[in-house]
Amino acid sequence: MGKITENYKKLRDSIKEDVTIVVATKTRSVKEMAEVIEAGAEHIGENYAYPEASEKYEELDDLAVKVKWHLIGNLQSNKINKALPIFDLIQTVESIEKAQDIDIRVENAGKIFVPILLEINSGKEKTKTGFMPTFTSIKKALIQMEDLKHIEIRGLMTMGPDEGNPKDARPYFTITRTLFEKLKEVNTINSKMEILSMGMSNSYKAAIEEGANMVRIGSLIFGERQ
Repeated sequence: MGKITENYKKLRDSIKEDVTIVVATKTRSVKEMAEVIEAGAEHIGENYAYPEASEKYEELDDLAVKVKWHLIGNLQSNKINKALPIFDLIQTVESIEKAQDIDIRVENAGKIFVPILLEINSGKEKTKTGFMPTFTSIKKALIQMEDLKHIEIRGLMTMGPDEGNPKDARPYFTITRTLFEKLKEVNTINSKMEILSMGMSNSYKAAIEEGANMVRIGSLIFGERQ
């Protein structure tokens, strides 16, 4: 058993089954990705639609279609056409305008709709994108996006702090979880709060304790990036 396989299986066994593990594969080789897929991973997260994800998808060949692909990095408007054929879920929609940009391109990608998550700037950080973490603003955004026929809003995601003590991330997760629960009351045609994506390798335990049902983990599986 390879180290990646061992790490993934150990991680999967330690996390309750109703929490989805998205394996974060930024900078990881196709060989490493193949091993984790063969170990049982069902969800792959890539930060860049093109050329990274496109090239990896092609090289993985039959293995590529065995998993769901998540875009977990910022989606530039000029990369949307490259992203749509590959990704099953876009986690980082940070604005109404980005949702609109995606919506008008979905049919050209041969799809009926694309599931997305709204990225919440839970720390109100100027260096990060995302919706401000207030119920009123996000409810208004959901209503404004209701006429987008090719978008399905499935929930929320937040990053939390990139580094530091995992305890520092908990307030970010609490804020986002509270919004998630409250937004279930908002009844729009194309939104349903089902997925709460929070937490990475250094903070996933706190995220799960705060209600995350999806986590994004890379270094615990592959080791630290070189």
